[in-house]
Amino acid sequence: MASPVDAILVLCDAAVADQATGKVHMLGAGWSRTGSPTAPSAVVAMIKVPWDRANQRLDLTLHLQDSDGQLVTLSTPEGAQPVRADGAVEVGRPPGVTPGSPLDTSFVLSLPPLPLSPGRYEWRLHVAERDFVASFEVRQSSPGVGFPLS
Repeated sequence: MASPVDAILVLCDAAVADQATGKVHMLGAGWSRTGSPTAPSAVVAMIKVPWDRANQRLDLTLHLQDSDGQLVTLSTPEGAQPVRADGAVEVGRPPGVTPGSPLDTSFVLSLPPLPLSPGRYEWRLHVAERDFVASFEVRQSSPGVGFPLS
């Protein structure tokens, strides 16, 4: 049986994944409340791949769901589309890393403003048979008050 993958999701105002260093540079990280429409934002996924899962393709899905567990959809020219990203990661073992060490990988999903109704939402990452969640609340914006992030 393969060792479990671990991950952390972080909501932030903006982020960039640096592939050369493996670091993620975040601005305004750690918020959990916003207004609607949301401000431009990003979801950062920092994943720890176990040593025994190196060089394996791990499929992943990141999607937005409401408090009832329903996928959030937005109107597009092609019709209603779920707010989601699908992909995969595959991490190799770099030379010199101590055997058994977890291997880091990350990605950033940058988002435009989203017209979400007030309520609770979750970003849910599914990777290697596990789910990881970052939740947030959308509040009714007051006229003339911008985007209340905290």
